Amino acid sequence: MKILLHIIIITFLTVVTQIGGIIYLIAILLIKKSAEKKRLKRIGIFAVLYLLATFLIVPNIAPIFGREKIKETEFLKARSFFYKLANRNYVRPELNKSIGHIATEFEKRNSGIKMVYLDANFPFINKFPLLPHLSHNDGKKIDVSLIYENDNGQLTNKKPSVSGYGVYEMPTEKEYDQNAVCKKNGNWQYDFPKYLTLGTINKDIEFSEKGTRQLAELILKQKNIGKLFIEPHLKTRLNLNNGKVRFHGCQAVRHDDHIHFQLK
Repeated sequence: MKILLHIIIITFLTVVTQIGGIIYLIAILLIKKSAEKKRLKRIGIFAVLYLLATFLIVPNIAPIFGREKIKETEFLKARSFFYKLANRNYVRPELNKSIGHIATEFEKRNSGIKMVYLDANFPFINKFPLLPHLSHNDGKKIDVSLIYENDNGQLTNKKPSVSGYGVYEMPTEKEYDQNAVCKKNGNWQYDFPKYLTLGTINKDIEFSEKGTRQLAELILKQKNIGKLFIEPHLKTRLNLNNGKVRFHGCQAVRHDDHIHFQLK
């Protein structure tokens, strides 16, 4: 049973952080079975090694694999520290440059409003899956939060969920409901992120059409961006007619809680 438990933990840490499983295995091997308080020692060693690897070692090795950590600025931030702690904040240098430019331009037009990123990619190995995403496996992709506003119609940095995912800007009765179509066709996972909010907050805010359209247009102006995914009803509502705006397919998950964009 102990071996099975270790396998489960290693698998979980690998899926969530890419490097955690290996570091956990190292922590197990470093502490003898006969050692006193071995569990506590293993946890301590794992924590120290993991933090050293994540914040000191990995950022220096990732460029060998053509990726680098997202360069945060005053106007570009992760929605949660989790995305950085779990090594899900790596992109190719050309995407990193574009992200920074988009965030800077957006803040110039909307003083104090940040571009907030969610999942990007792991630091190593193409085609290594970053679950639950289907395509975040080559350093070319990133998710960013939608833009919201307060009761006075002013843009805000607040978001409706802790994780940044799972709170949807639903279609109106007159808009096309892609979620209903996909689920009717058997794609049960299409709205699965509703279970990944980690808590809903800031119920006093609402979706900003103006702010989100402006952000999307800045993304689309980048010459090296090849695709932008957003839910069909939001594409129509925001009048996003650029050919780069695509439907991601029913095999993925819905995109009316975030924007996905990627390099060509």
